[in-house]
Amino acid sequence: MGRLTNIKPMVGKLKPLIALPPKQAEPFYLSTDWRSLMARIIAKRGRRCEECGATGGRIYGDHIIERRDGGADLDPTNIMLRCHGCHQRKTAKERGKRAHARTRAGSHQTG
Repeated sequence: MGRLTNIKPMVGKLKPLIALPPKQAEPFYLSTDWRSLMARIIAKRGRRCEECGATGGRIYGDHIIERRDGGADLDPTNIMLRCHGCHQRKTAKERGKRAHARTRAGSHQTG
């Protein structure tokens, strides 16, 4: 069977079909109240991921119970410091739970 020798040079030249806009932070996360809370939490707990212990990278203040799920906005007991990887995994897991709940709710409706 032949090898795909020409594909590698072509891949770098492909342009995305749709240009996605850059992610913008929700205004809440730019607020003085949020930034002040994060500064206090980091000063108290240290600049490290509370899930895996990673240091040196960006640390996110992650709502344990997400705001959209009823979690308290500015309660330090609802905030966990996470590195990028841990934050991404937790966020994806929560999105999956919400999507699953919507799918289940939709399948129980009668038409």
